[in-house]
Amino acid sequence: MSDSWYERHLLPYLLDLACSAKPIRKQRENLIAQAHGRVLEIGIGTGLNLPFYDRARVNAIVGVDPALHLHRLALKRSHQAGIAVELVGISAERLPIADASFDTVVSTFTLCTIADPVAALKEVRRALVPGGKLLFCEHGRAPDENVLKWQTRLQPYWQRLAGGCMLNRDIPALLEESGFRPDYQSRYVSGPRILSYHYWGEALAV
Repeated sequence: MSDSWYERHLLPYLLDLACSAKPIRKQRENLIAQAHGRVLEIGIGTGLNLPFYDRARVNAIVGVDPALHLHRLALKRSHQAGIAVELVGISAERLPIADASFDTVVSTFTLCTIADPVAALKEVRRALVPGGKLLFCEHGRAPDENVLKWQTRLQPYWQRLAGGCMLNRDIPALLEESGFRPDYQSRYVSGPRILSYHYWGEALAV
């Protein structure tokens, strides 16, 4: 079984299943309801957030994701949710969009896989209108030394298994380095502790 076959045919469904778990779904629902105006979603994946957008508050959604084989599932969810989305097959490090062109940017369980998350977040900052918000929900670096040790130890194997996902990224530090002021909550949710320390909230450009 080649990595290409696994990544194209099996991994999308495994990730879709994992990211549909009840605690994660509740986080998505609470977060995405806050989006308004023109929305850019980075790492839209299979479109798991689409059912939670408030159509009365959102004018347009543009979703970017370099994994073109995920777009079919995202379009299916778009049709099921009755909300239109424009899908673009690119990574977020270089966005072909005008400055200050989106009111809201959404990132859910995306910063763990982007090769250069600081570059992507700087592009997000450029894309936001003055006063616009980044809404985020991410897993990452655990505060407990023993859990962090296992995150670091297992990282090389997990990265190959999970499509490049990094277990131990410091999400608040990445946001601050990129010019954002995050207002967030963080805690363990249900699941393996190396995977289940979550950060969620909003961030404003400073």
